[in-house]
Amino acid sequence: MDILTSGLISGSVYALLAIGFCLIFGVARIVNIAHTAFYMVAAYCIYFTSSKLGLHPFWGMLVSIILVTLLGLAVYKLFIDPIREHEGAVLIGTIALAMAFQEIMLLLFTGDYLSVPALIKGYFTILGVKVFYQQLLTFGSVLLILGALWLLLVKTKLGLAIRSTAQDREVANLMGMNESRVAMITMGISVALAAFTGAMVVPLTIVNPHMWTHPLIMVMAVVVLGGMGSVKGSFVGAYILGFAEALVVFIAPQGAFLKGSVALSIMILVLLIRPEGLFGVRFEEER
Repeated sequence: MDILTSGLISGSVYALLAIGFCLIFGVARIVNIAHTAFYMVAAYCIYFTSSKLGLHPFWGMLVSIILVTLLGLAVYKLFIDPIREHEGAVLIGTIALAMAFQEIMLLLFTGDYLSVPALIKGYFTILGVKVFYQQLLTFGSVLLILGALWLLLVKTKLGLAIRSTAQDREVANLMGMNESRVAMITMGISVALAAFTGAMVVPLTIVNPHMWTHPLIMVMAVVVLGGMGSVKGSFVGAYILGFAEALVVFIAPQGAFLKGSVALSIMILVLLIRPEGLFGVRFEEER
């Protein structure tokens, strides 16, 4: 039960982060290294609104999601969009952006470990294992958001535009879709997913300026494992690595620091066998 609970929570968190990362890569070909930094900023927003301003954590979560999404859109428009066609510049720029967010949080809140109260307190016991209500809320909320995202991508005109642009930007433009606007909307959705993840997971973790680095490693591993640009692959890969991480922690507690290495080893093994990932398409030269 420990492994099941931990694997489901970790896999759900990685799934939301990886799908957001995958969306903006698929539509705009942006490798956004600052993606999990938005997750960290959302966590600090909730801490500030709940601990300093005295708001209920629920309202703090709503405020943080809105503010971080607006921040993401502003960063995209002012910083990323002008250099979007230069992939190397975007990669280096988003790394610098993530480091800037980290240093700003360090200056504002110092490097102390901080915590946020749970939305729902209490727990119940299954087979001698405590399962906290906050964990159930997190898992249920993630499934709800993933379901809503699937409906958006499959059942709406916006979803059709996102999928079409991800498949071929030039053809999407010729068909009358505003590729630049679709990219910006996708960036908003991507950052909102990162902010929502930070909002839901922050009561279960410790807030600190370096909390974005480990999720970034896992997200990169998930996206490569599932297949670059594949939302389905990101979902499946997130739970594979989430349970792999949980197994390492509970089977070999003294080797828990190796959980990131195990995840990356699984990714490398899959790439050796299937370079395009589990659900990706084979790489082809552009003609």
